Order: sequence, then C-alpha cells, then structure tokens
Amino acid sequence: MIPIIKDVVDQTVLNKAVGHYREKGIILPTFAQMQNPDLIPGRIKDKLKNIGLWDLHPLNLFRITWKNEPKASGGLYGAPNFIELPRSLTGIDARIIVMLGKWFPTGAHKVGAAYGCLAPRIITGGFDPTYHKAVWPSTGNYCRGGAFDSYLMDVTAVAILPEEMSRERFAWLEEIGAEVIATPGCESNVKEIYDKCWEIKRTRKDCMVFNQFEEFGNSCWHYEVTGNAIEEAFRMAAGKDANLAAYISATGSAGTIAAGDYLRTKFPHLKVVASEALQCPTLLQNGFGGHRIEGIGDKHVPWIHNVRNTDVVTAIDDEDCMRLLRLFNEKEGHEYLAANGVDKELLPMLDTIGISGIGNILSAIKTAKHFEFTSEDVMVTIATDSAEMYGSRLEELTAERGAYSFLQAARDHEKCMLGTAPSTMQELGYNDRKAIHNLKYFTWIEQQGKEVEDLRQLWDDRHIWPQIFSQPARWDELINEFNERTGLLK
Repeated sequence: MIPIIKDVVDQTVLNKAVGHYREKGIILPTFAQMQNPDLIPGRIKDKLKNIGLWDLHPLNLFRITWKNEPKASGGLYGAPNFIELPRSLTGIDARIIVMLGKWFPTGAHKVGAAYGCLAPRIITGGFDPTYHKAVWPSTGNYCRGGAFDSYLMDVTAVAILPEEMSRERFAWLEEIGAEVIATPGCESNVKEIYDKCWEIKRTRKDCMVFNQFEEFGNSCWHYEVTGNAIEEAFRMAAGKDANLAAYISATGSAGTIAAGDYLRTKFPHLKVVASEALQCPTLLQNGFGGHRIEGIGDKHVPWIHNVRNTDVVTAIDDEDCMRLLRLFNEKEGHEYLAANGVDKELLPMLDTIGISGIGNILSAIKTAKHFEFTSEDVMVTIATDSAEMYGSRLEELTAERGAYSFLQAARDHEKCMLGTAPSTMQELGYNDRKAIHNLKYFTWIEQQGKEVEDLRQLWDDRHIWPQIFSQPARWDELINEFNERTGLLK
C-alpha cells in the first residue's frame, strides 16, 4: 500500500532529534506558515530583518514561501511573487502569469520540495540528524534546495546531479560544503542518477535517499503551498470576468505540477498542462534523447505524477529556449523589445525567468492558441529559477554564436515566441492518461523495486491522491509538537 506518513515510527530517534535541535536552536516551520507567513511568530520576523535571503541561518527555513519580499537581505513578506507578460511580448490575447522562484533561498522553489521530503521524516523519528546523511538526487535545483535545507537543519547533504549541468550549480554546492557526486550525461540522464542511488543504498548505511521523483512530500508541498500561492496571485491579478483557464508546468519530478491538483478543487474546468522538451518527448511520444532545458528531468514518468489530473502534454524545442534566454538577458534584446512596445519596466524583470520557465511560457502560448483562449482567459505557469543560474550558458552561447544584435533579437522573438505553433502537443483522453501512467511500470517496478499493486492503487483507488495530499495537516500537528518539545518558541 502507498505509505501515508502520520505516526511516529521510532520514539528513540525522535527524542534524539528533539534534543539536537534544542541544542542547535533550530525551529521547524509548518506548512501553514509557508502558505501564510502571517502565522510566523513576530520575534522570528524581527530576527529575519537582519538575515540575508541566501544566508546559511536556520531561521531562513521560515523563508520557504512564495511570499518573500523581493530583496536580497532583510526582507519579510508580502504578496506572492509573480509577473504578468503582455501581448507585446507573447503575441497572444490570453494573459500569462509567471510565478517567480527567484525569491526563495537559493533562488529556486526547490527548497520547499526538499523540506516537504525531509521534515516529515525528522518529526516522526524516521531520520536521525545526528547520524543520517540526506542524499538529494537531482537534475539541478532540487539537490541545491536539499543541500541548503540540510545545512539549516544540521544534516550532512550528499548531492547527486549530471556532470553536464551548469557550472553555477556545482560551484555553489561545493561552497556550501555538500558532498557532490557527478553522474554521467546531461539533463535527460535520470537513470544514471538512480543507479548511483542504488549503489549508495547498498554501500552506505548512514545515508537516506530522498528521491524527488518518488517522494510524495515533494508533491504535497506544491499542492499545499504552491497551489495556494497561485490561487492568490490569480485573484490579485484577474478582473471580475477573468477565467483561470490553464496551469502549465514542466513535468520534471512531478512535484510542481501537483499544484494543479489543488487548483482543480477550486477551478474544476482548469486545463492542467505538462511541458517537456521536444528533444526528449517522453509523455508525448514515449520518446528519449538529450536536451538543454535544465531542471525538468525526463525519460521516465515520475512515481508521484497524478497522471489522471493531466489534460494536455506539450513539447518545446530547447533551441527556442536558448535563443529566448539571450533575448531576455542581452542589452540588445531589451532594446529590441522596448522598440516593439514591451513596457520598459518589465524588461529588468525578464531575468527572473530561467530556461525551464521560458519553456513553460512557450507551452502556455501553445495552449492558448490550441484552445483559442481570449483576453478573458488567464494562464499561470512557473519560473522555478532565474537567469542568475545560467550566466555560464549565456557566455557559452556568445562564444559559440557571436555577439548578440538587434537583428538577432528580432529573429528570435519572431521565430521562437511569436511563431510558436499549437503543434507537438496532445490533449489526453482516458486511454492516453492510462498509457502514460502504465509507463511507470518500467522504471518503478522493474528498476526501482516498487510493488505492482501500488502502481495499480495509484490509478484505481479514487481516494488515494486526496489522502496523499492531505498529509501536511497531520505533519503540521507533529511539527508543532516537535517545536513545543524543543522549547525554542517559549
């Protein structure tokens, strides 16, 4: 049966964790506080005024939220961080709201997904922070988020990621003191990461693997926190006649797309759209290959993906993403966009969108054109991280293709964004969804040792997903009990 984390599994280990965190002065935030920072105690907020967003301080656990004030140091909380893209940029009447992960610690929302995996184990005595090491297998930001959370929670981190990921990721991980393991290949080489996890499980008894592709804490965090933040951003930005028409997310680990499960409870006619790379169209065509849209993972269907709740699959050419990365971040690109009616106040904010965020925007444009959305339709998508993570990629593009120009900016905007067509995409019927779900068998049953009965339960049991997504309420009870025992809030 699919495990539901609700009870203490080892009181002795839990007692050690409580004593250790009392000694270290570590307080754990609740999911409710990450969703609504108004619930955070005032004395914690007072201390945060003197702590930088990326500082390695345990109180920055309370900055795992979409509502951080958008400043590098000393900020508190406000509305969810998002921008809206105008027709002059996208070429469509439908509105696109982009949630910004840049204003999380580490510059990406994956600190939340990682916390959703690690915290429930600690508060139930399933993980001993004085003994266990936390292993974070990832194609990018998740291992950074896990390493950051681990440091703040006084846990030794082991980060696993493909050797071809951007230099910025490796440099930061080494700086933070994580053990870094580089596996062969690029963004698409997920199996090589899994193979390394199996090796660690066999040879290192002190390690516990938090695989984001199978850890329901990942999707639970996004359901509870990201889903609520999107609803709030939509209600802030939308007029009275607006319609939340679609939510678009790269499949990745299938954590972020779980916000669509929450949104479906509020907006039943919403289209939930999965975005992937055309060079590796796993969901669209059972395809394979390598690509350059860092951070989205592929060549398998994540265990935690509720495929029943996915309406559309889109595939995006990674070349379009790389060209638009330059358009959004080069001076000549900004000059071209300003000359063509894009608000000059928006231009400095385009660097808050990383490569996968650009892919999500292109999938939103495809979706709008396919369903003939109008100006009354609003779509929401995610920028997991910002261009800050890809400075080396911009340098590589310049070295490879030469200096950027006004003319090249015009070509890139026309071809890669305005020319986006409603092709390489598919609306999913019942049989399409079931076929994608069944692909989980080959990764998770044959390779990763899960039970076929659990695979069937995830499809057949209509109650299992609501039960999975309801876990944070119980976790908050346990977090409050844990903090009460440490005495640090008294």
